[in-house]
Amino acid sequence: MDPKIFEKRRRQVMQHMGGGVAIIPTAPVRARNRDVDYPYRSDSDFYYLTHFSEPEACAVLVPGRPHGEYILFCRERNPEKEIWEGRRAGLEGVRELYGADDAFPIEDIDDILPGLIENREKVFYSMGRYKEFDLRLMNWVNEVRGKSRNGVHAPGEFVDLNHILHEMRLFKGPEEIRLMKRAAKVSAAAHRRAMRACHPGMTEYEIEAELLYEFKKGGSSYPAYPPIVAGGENACILHYTENRSELKDGDLLLIDAGAEIDGYAADITRSFPVNGKFRAEQRALYELVLAAQLAAIEKIRPGSHWNEPHETAVRVLTEGLKDLGLLNGSVDGHIESGGYKRFYMHRTGHWLGMDVHDVGDYKVDDIWRLLEPGMVLTVEPGLYIAGGAKDIDERWWNIGIRIEDDVLVTRDGHEVLSREVPKGVDEIEALMRG
Repeated sequence: MDPKIFEKRRRQVMQHMGGGVAIIPTAPVRARNRDVDYPYRSDSDFYYLTHFSEPEACAVLVPGRPHGEYILFCRERNPEKEIWEGRRAGLEGVRELYGADDAFPIEDIDDILPGLIENREKVFYSMGRYKEFDLRLMNWVNEVRGKSRNGVHAPGEFVDLNHILHEMRLFKGPEEIRLMKRAAKVSAAAHRRAMRACHPGMTEYEIEAELLYEFKKGGSSYPAYPPIVAGGENACILHYTENRSELKDGDLLLIDAGAEIDGYAADITRSFPVNGKFRAEQRALYELVLAAQLAAIEKIRPGSHWNEPHETAVRVLTEGLKDLGLLNGSVDGHIESGGYKRFYMHRTGHWLGMDVHDVGDYKVDDIWRLLEPGMVLTVEPGLYIAGGAKDIDERWWNIGIRIEDDVLVTRDGHEVLSREVPKGVDEIEALMRG
C-alpha cells in the first residue's frame, strides 16, 4: 500500500492524543520448540500504523516533537546475522521506506524511551496484550517519576489506545477492501480446488494440502487461521483442527479456511458431500442453512443493526428444524428459550479485517451497533447434529453444516466478497462431477 496511507493513519491517531505519547510495540517472537520459532506475524495494530513486518520493533508517536513525531525502534543492519536470518531494513531503511521521522536501535529503547515520555500528560497504550512490555513501560514511567525533584513530571494517565485504533480499523478504506477482495479470491480458488479434488478414501490433511497449495500459489504467506477440514462427525466440532481422519463415502466434509494477503484475512466455510452427491437428509439440512444464510445477508445494509442478520438466521433455522421434526413446540418459544441452540450454538458472524475475528465494538452504549459502509463482517449460520441422541432418528446423526461468506457493507447495501465459491446444491454437485 501507498506509504501515505500509513502516514494519514498516524496523523489521525495523533489528532486524538493532545499532549500525550503513544507507544505501540509489535508482537514478540514465539518459540515453537527448542531453537525453532513459529512463523513471525506482526501485531495487527502495529502493522496498521507502520506497514513494518520485522520483529523486535516499537513505534512511538510524539505529537509536536521538534525532531520528528514518528519514531521507530528496530533492529540495526547486521551483515552476519542477515546471512542466517534474512535481510533487515535497519535505521536508514525504516526512515526511507517506512516514513519514520527518527529511528533508534531496539537495544537502546530502555535508554531513550523514558525521555520521550517526560513531561507528557498521558500515555496511550494497549495494556495487557504483552505482559513483558507492560512491565518495561511501568519501569520507564517510574524512572521518570524519580526525576520529579529536577522539575520533570511523569504522565499522570494511561489511556487505552484500543479505543482509537480499533474504531479506525473497523472502517475499511479502498486499499484495504482491495486486499480483502484479493484474499477472498485466493481463498475461493482454494475451496473450489478442494471440492474438485475430494473423493472417498482421501484424508482430511490431503484436502488441507490442496488448500495450502492454492493459498501459496495466490501469494498468501500463510492462512489467516488454522484451516478446519472436518469430515463426517468431526464437522460437529466447531473448531476441529486435527485434520487427520479418512473421508468416508456418504459423509459431508466441512471446510473453514481463508488466506491472508498483506495482513488482511478471508474467512470462508463450505460444506459438501465427500462423494459429490447430497443424500436426502444432508440436502434438507444444507438447504435450510443456505436459506438462513441468504436471508441473513439480505439484512446487511447501512442502518441495520449488528444483530439483525443473526436474529433472521435463528428464525429461519428454528422454523426449518420444526418443519423437519427435529424441534417440537412453538418457534417463538424455542427462540426465546434458546432451544434451537442444541443444533445451532454459535452466532451468525463477526467483524473481519486484519484479524479473522477483527476488532471493533458490537454495541455502542449497550445498543447493537448500526452497520455503516466500509464495515466487513462474516455471515455463517450452521447446524450440527452429533450422533448418539436417542430422541433423534439415526439418519440425521453426524451431520455438521456451516456456510460462511465475507460481506462488505456498501452505500447501497452489501457486496459478498467470497461469491466465487459455489454454495448451491446443484452448483456444488456439478463442480465435483467436473
